[in-house]
Amino acid sequence: MTMYCIKRLLLGLAFLLCSILCAQDDLTGYLQPKIAINYAISDSYHHNFSLGNRTYIFKDENFTLEPRQIDLIHFSNLKTRDNQSLAFGIQYRFREVFDNEKHNELRLTQQYNITSKPRVIRFGHRLRSEQRLLKKLTIHRFRYRFTIDFPLQGEQLDIGETYLVANTEAILNVAKSFRPQYDQRFTANLGWLFNEGTKFQLGIEYRFENYSSKTENIFFALTSLILTL
Repeated sequence: MTMYCIKRLLLGLAFLLCSILCAQDDLTGYLQPKIAINYAISDSYHHNFSLGNRTYIFKDENFTLEPRQIDLIHFSNLKTRDNQSLAFGIQYRFREVFDNEKHNELRLTQQYNITSKPRVIRFGHRLRSEQRLLKKLTIHRFRYRFTIDFPLQGEQLDIGETYLVANTEAILNVAKSFRPQYDQRFTANLGWLFNEGTKFQLGIEYRFENYSSKTENIFFALTSLILTL
């Protein structure tokens, strides 16, 4: 498949996504900005810190601007081979300050990642297991994500140029108190490489949550500032 065909395919998927969004009656929409900092300890070991916010922009068939949560996240990444890595993460989600009926969450993550780049396009496979520790409930999550990314000018990404990242992720949620829940996510981000240590991304994400029972349709408008020290 040529680069031209891939771009046309992605544009077609974006148009299809917009059509789906317009047709949904039970849609929830969020704005989700994030800032992330990557810090290398050595060539094979680095840390990632990020701060994210999630705010309602569409809820109960009405436009709104209502904060929902704040996430603090840390990952430690160990490169085991040139194209493979292991990571361990910890996340704390603040919900109670925005909704007295909800609880804060502590999340532990274990991750394996492998990439390949036969030509211009890089392919990524990510496996994750998570433990979501809530006040009265522990949810175990198992996730698989497939990603492609490539520069939009030339065969390699240079300073000042743009790139595209697209992925899909399947998720299984299990807990003692309820039936297994299956989710599917589709994400696309357009990015800019400002300099060697600064990237900025704009993206959209669509989620089908609990699609084996009563599907929840969720849309995200994403922004990310990524700094590498």
